[in-house]
Amino acid sequence: MRYLSGADIDSLGITGADIVGAVEDVLADHGTGRVVFEPRTHLVPDNGGKGHFNVLRGHLSAKRVSGVKVVGDFVSNFERGLPSEMALILLLDPETGMPRAIVDGTMITDARTGAMTAVGAKYLARRDAKVLGHVGARGTAWWNVVLLDSLFDFDEIRVTSKRPESRADFAERLAARLGKPVRACATWEETLDGADILVEASRLTSPEPLLRKEFVRPGALLVPYGTISALELSLLDVVDKVVVDDWRESRSGNPAFGALRPQLDAGLLTEERVHAEIGDVVAGTRPGRENDRERVLFWHRGLSTTDLAVAHLILGRAEQADAGTMLPYR
Repeated sequence: MRYLSGADIDSLGITGADIVGAVEDVLADHGTGRVVFEPRTHLVPDNGGKGHFNVLRGHLSAKRVSGVKVVGDFVSNFERGLPSEMALILLLDPETGMPRAIVDGTMITDARTGAMTAVGAKYLARRDAKVLGHVGARGTAWWNVVLLDSLFDFDEIRVTSKRPESRADFAERLAARLGKPVRACATWEETLDGADILVEASRLTSPEPLLRKEFVRPGALLVPYGTISALELSLLDVVDKVVVDDWRESRSGNPAFGALRPQLDAGLLTEERVHAEIGDVVAGTRPGRENDRERVLFWHRGLSTTDLAVAHLILGRAEQADAGTMLPYR
């Protein structure tokens, strides 16, 4: 089987458009029932609360590949010079069970998350959205902003994070990449209030209602997906439509995790309150945004199938280039 390291993947020239295309394609497959999807499970070791592991599983019928991803979520890894999320993806032959590849899933995790944000915005944001407010500066944050800007070409981008040095560095790197000013803001209010697209990718260690409903103006799209909730409990009062990646996934895993877990636990977010799953919207079986005044909330927790779709794309390119290392199995 083929082992693909991060350096191997970097050598293949995979573009943001490639990743967005792979994610949008597999979301359409979700909407037409051409995937087998299982909600994530968590492994929480006795490490004093330093972090936990997510285990994601799925199968892509059209591409004839199955797989499993294990990804760590360790908020304080920056203190050791490590990514907060590091992952491995195992791709499997669904006809024989034979392992096909082991793939470094760290970049894939970040990029497919950013692509999910971008694809969601393509269908759920106003087409004339020009102001982006983004909370969070690590991991998936880069891909969120870069891929969103590739679709909307924002006039204004505001970013913030807990540490002043991280938000300043993030804004500087984004400005260099995008060729436009990016404003580092000191507060959530300054970053989010009145933005056309609001993305919350914070790294809280305990729930805190930092994202308030008055920030979400008519016509806005809100995308919250921090592991620990940062939403005001009553925020759904102003939301016209809630779209999720998968309703079973929304309710799965450790009850401490999930941006809208408090709303679920309080009975404020129910299956009846959910307008659609994003796969139904991409496949065209449910409408997305229907007018420019709607406030839409898109909650994505991360679908295993998007990891597998991007990993499968990368494996195909690697096979063409004969990249990576072949490992004996039996």
